Formats: sequence, C-alpha cells, structure tokens
Amino acid sequence: MTDKTGRLFEGADWDFHTLQRIHDACEGVAKKELGLDVYPNQIEVITAEQMLDAYSSVGMPLFYKHWSFGKHFAFHEASYRKGLMGLAYEIVINSSPCISYLMEENTATMQTLVIAHAAFGHNHFFKNNYLFKQWTDADGILDYLDFAKNYVSQCEERYGRVEVERTLDAAHALMSHGIDRYPGKKKLDLRVEEKRAGRRRQHEEEVFNDLWRTVPKGATKSRSVLSIERRRKLLGLPQENLLYFLEKSAPRLAPWQRELLRIVRHIAQYFYPQSQTKVMNEGTATYVHYRIMSTLHKQGRITDGNFLEFLQSHTNVVFQPEFDDPRFSGFNPYALGFAMMQDIERIATNPEAEDREWFPDIAGKGDPMGVLRDVWANYRDESFIGQFLSPKLMRHLRMFHLHDDPEERAGIRVDAIHDERGFRRVRRELARQHDVGFIDANIEVVDVDLAGDRRLILHHHVIKGSQLNETDAKRVLQHLADLWTYDVSLIEVDANDKVLREYVVSPRPIPAAA
Repeated sequence: MTDKTGRLFEGADWDFHTLQRIHDACEGVAKKELGLDVYPNQIEVITAEQMLDAYSSVGMPLFYKHWSFGKHFAFHEASYRKGLMGLAYEIVINSSPCISYLMEENTATMQTLVIAHAAFGHNHFFKNNYLFKQWTDADGILDYLDFAKNYVSQCEERYGRVEVERTLDAAHALMSHGIDRYPGKKKLDLRVEEKRAGRRRQHEEEVFNDLWRTVPKGATKSRSVLSIERRRKLLGLPQENLLYFLEKSAPRLAPWQRELLRIVRHIAQYFYPQSQTKVMNEGTATYVHYRIMSTLHKQGRITDGNFLEFLQSHTNVVFQPEFDDPRFSGFNPYALGFAMMQDIERIATNPEAEDREWFPDIAGKGDPMGVLRDVWANYRDESFIGQFLSPKLMRHLRMFHLHDDPEERAGIRVDAIHDERGFRRVRRELARQHDVGFIDANIEVVDVDLAGDRRLILHHHVIKGSQLNETDAKRVLQHLADLWTYDVSLIEVDANDKVLREYVVSPRPIPAAA
C-alpha cells in the first residue's frame, strides 16, 4: 500500500506493521526537519482496562501495591463505564527507552497523532530539559521501580500488610514535602541506589544512632545539655525535605520503614520536574505533533480526511474557554503552551516592531527551531512565561489581571490594562502562578526539643496571607507524628515572624499485633 500510494495507511484500521511505518515517518520529520534528540522509543498498545490500571499507578508500568491504587482504579473505572469521563489517548513514561502506551481503540490517525505527541514531543523534552537532566534518572527508573515493588512485597510478607500500608500511607501524605527543591547534591543514580539498599539496611541494623544517646532521660535535666546550634547541626536543620529528615532522624523507625520512606522520596523526586513544566511539556508535545502531522499531510502520506480527523482532536485539545464561560477553570496548559510555541516561531521568523523591542535576542533570528530547542532545554514554566509571553499573545488571549483583597472595601478591580506596564504586570502575575516557590507551602523542620518531650517543631512561612487548610493540615501532621512517634508542632509565621496559628498533634497509639 505504501509503495503504490505513498500513504501510511487507508481508513481507520491499523496493525503493528502500520504502527512501524507511522513511527518511522514521524521519526524522519522529527529528526530531519525539527532537529529533535530523543531516547529510543518503545511503543506499547494497551486496552481501556489497562489504561485505567495505568491511571491508578500514576502512569508507571511497574509499581508497588497499595490500597489507594485500587481505590483510584475503581473510581476511574466506574466513571468511565458511566460515560462521565474519557480516557487519555496515550501515556508516556520518562525512561530510557521512552515508553509510550497507545490505546488499542484509537484509529490509525489517532495513533499517528499520539506517536508524534508522546514518542517524539514529550520524549525530546524529557531528554533535553535541564530539570529532568538535573533531577531524574531515565536509565535507572524502571529497574528501581522493580526493586521497590519487590521490596514492598518482601516487607508485607515479613512484617505484615497492615504495618507496611500504615508506613506507606504516612509517606504518601508527606510525598509533596519529600523532595530536594534546589540543586547542589550529586545527581541520584537509581541503579547504584538499588545496589546500596541492601548494604545500607544491613548497616542500619547493626549501628546505634549516637544522636539519641545524647538525649537526657531524666525529667530534671537542663535544656542547655545540647545548645541550639549543636542540636541543629546534629539534625541537619533547618530541613525542608520532611521524608529525608524522618528517614535519617526519626528515633523509633525500623530499618525497613526507613527504606520505604527512601523509596517514596526517590519516586517523589522523579516526578518533581513534571509539576514545574506542565505548560512547557504539553506545549512542546502539542507543537511537535502539529508540525509532524502537517508535514505528513503536505507530503501526501496522510489523506485530507485523516488530517481533518486530526484537526478536530487537536482543536479540542487546545480549546481555551473565555473567562466568562461556565467551563473556564484557568488556563489550559496545552492551549497556552502551544500558543506560546507558535508565537515564538512567529517572532523568530516574522517579527513586528513591538516584538523587536520586547525580544531583541530572538526577533528576526530566522531559526525558529533553534530558538525553540534552546527554550525547551533551558526553561521551566515560571521562567518561560515570565520571559516569552508576548504583548501580541496577551491581546489575542484577552488577558487581564484582577485585584481582589478581602481587606479592602473597594472590592474587585482590574489591576492591569493593555499598555506596557499592564503587559508586564500580567506576565509577572501569570508566571508567579507557576512558581513552585510561590504556590507550594514553604514548610521546614526548624528544631527538636531534645531536652524535653522531644517535640518536633516545624514552621510554615506564609506568603501573602495564604495559610494552610486546617483540616488538611491536621491530617497530614497526624501522619508526620505517627512516624516521628512524639508530638509535632507546626507554627505558621508571616514575613515578620509573627505567629499566626499553631497546630499540635500527638502520635496515635500503635495497634497491638493480632
């Protein structure tokens, strides 16, 4: 069929030979025309039920067992069967080889779209973006997940499913506060980490934590036994990585529990870059699939009908409701990312006078793919929006900024209009909405009362009055106290160190073994 017509397929049907042709055609455009650099691809075709199963385990092909995954599976399956939700066309794994899961229900056109989107768009971004290079180990993640799955199973057999799930429940609750947010440490090699795990467990079972030998046992001991400076130095304080702190310093955790915290911490670190690059990652993949599909259509390798089918799906993906539309819930990362990628291409090839003033480094450069590849490699959402969102695109998307301070009687007002000052204000505020330093709670361990009741003391540094939800804060602190096995105090403070609120939680008693 390809020899006679030059087309990759006819109609909606496909087989695995068709998928191979599609992959090779997409690869030719991706590498020759777009200059993409990708991991080797591994394409897996799965059923709807397998896609639901992948949903439940955050898209990973291997994972340890936990009750929450079954809960998520049941919820998504019921919603899907009732027609309340659809399923993703694909799931892609940041690994080497890069694994792309394709739904078997997809038509040949949709398989072409998702291969272009996932196997080349996401794949290039995973391999080249500095955050993924800095924080993830694509070569070792699958082996490490296999190790984690086997280790959790061994712990369940040895210590009981209930005990293991209790530890994992607590670790999952603290997962978002179990990451290193700043570079400086040596990049984690997960294959080396897996080999060290056995030696580390044996060592931990043989040694005694010397820190706790210094803790006074009598009620009459003075707090001066350990000075604040020495105490904090021994414990490595302040520490924002709560799972790391518990793994190293919790007084009563067994070695196997510390290893479970380490596993959850490494997995949390693996996903950390994805939360900072949602707009860029999806924008890159959407731009790449649009370019590849357009080129295949121009080459006559897909028909007009196939291209119209693609455009319908693509349009749905990048649909952005207006601010007064009932469906509006913020910016669609696919729409914003794709629009910005196209706008950068326009600025590099056909700039206006305004563009030359705002973007002198790239305006009229004439190499849009070179500019885009540099952007994809060196930015995250916050810096990408803060540097490349243009006034022309802000006007096109009708962006504006509202000021709403409950302490002011004036009520809601438009705080930025379409002038130079307003454009910079809108761009700055939108970028801030993607800054993890602004949107994630800044919580760190600051001290431990070693001379008294061993209470763990944490501070939450409140930004612009955004305090924690009381119910959620208490639930998470309960898990923290259960792992620490002593009282935990969380103090919310403002920029002037004024105490706004304090939570104190005691550990729950450990149920007696049956």
